[in-house]
Amino acid sequence: MHLPKLIVFFQLKRFVPLLIIPFVSFFVFSFKITAQTDLSDYKIRKVVIDAGHGGKDSGARGKSSYEKDIALAIALKLGYYIEKNIKDVEVIYTRKTDIFIELYQRGDIANKAKADLFISIHANSFPQNSRVAGTETYVMGLHTDERNFEVAKKENSVITFEEDYTSHYEGFDPNSAESYIIFSLMQNAFLEQSADFASNVQEQFKTKAKRKDRGVRQAGFVVLWRTSMPSVLIETGYISNPTEEAYLKSKTGQEYLASAIYRAFKNYKSEIESKSHFTQTKTEPENFFKVQIASSKLKIPLDSPTFKNYKDVVEFESKGRFKYAVGNMISYDDILEFNKKVRLDFKDSFIIAIRNGEIISLSDALKNNN
Repeated sequence: MHLPKLIVFFQLKRFVPLLIIPFVSFFVFSFKITAQTDLSDYKIRKVVIDAGHGGKDSGARGKSSYEKDIALAIALKLGYYIEKNIKDVEVIYTRKTDIFIELYQRGDIANKAKADLFISIHANSFPQNSRVAGTETYVMGLHTDERNFEVAKKENSVITFEEDYTSHYEGFDPNSAESYIIFSLMQNAFLEQSADFASNVQEQFKTKAKRKDRGVRQAGFVVLWRTSMPSVLIETGYISNPTEEAYLKSKTGQEYLASAIYRAFKNYKSEIESKSHFTQTKTEPENFFKVQIASSKLKIPLDSPTFKNYKDVVEFESKGRFKYAVGNMISYDDILEFNKKVRLDFKDSFIIAIRNGEIISLSDALKNNN
């Protein structure tokens, strides 16, 4: 199903309270503006930059380079730009040299630091077709496309370098499709913020670095699963493409890519901090739930054939995007059942919770209901 100027659909299938507890969000979203926290002076103070792979894990291999080296070079340049130009932000690196860091430790570094954003930098590979090129930025979730699944499997396979990796990842097998079901059981409280930053990154890659934009995508990356803040995984280009490999290896290419991510971070920080306010109410009104089905840069008429099976479609605006939701239920069990039916038309629909005219995190809504 095609929507005009489609930005991104999210696939989130069910909510499991035991999984969402570690990811309690500071964020709420207004129907008219997006407010990121219940503190009027919320600021982004810490960012974790994660250079993918390292040490005995070389990552993808090009004809004359390794992913681990390219990722580290871009990560260090990105950190330098932030440290030099945004003095109120602390930069934390998961690695600054060619060493092997387990995936679970990367997330732990960010969580222990109470970081506000996690950026994991990688280079992609598709040996089956050396002409494939371009940048992609991933957010956490279940893949909706086989290619996304293959990218996730490739990046997640590094856990096999770890000793007794099954104990660290609850039996997760990076090569088993069944293992990825866990990602469909999570309502990531930070998905919208992650997608906003990811969109900023792709826009900068396209307009400033002049790279081919392959879009914002969603897949089950273990390194993102372990974090409890907005998080993205950036594929800066295809090392399997000789022309793109040369660009990724070059000092100029690395500077352009790092500066593009830096500008995206600067824009994202400005957006978050300019909208971090809302008025708290003294009473606790009852929550209700809806199902979000679409997000678009352009308005979609409510009588569009896109929504032909629904009479209660509502439109709201957030950060220059028009979003569309259906349903209106107090019971979470009821909205879960309703969402199953909506999925027949919109496979990536997801549940949102509303209180006092604002979208709130599902964890807050369920705690309030309880």
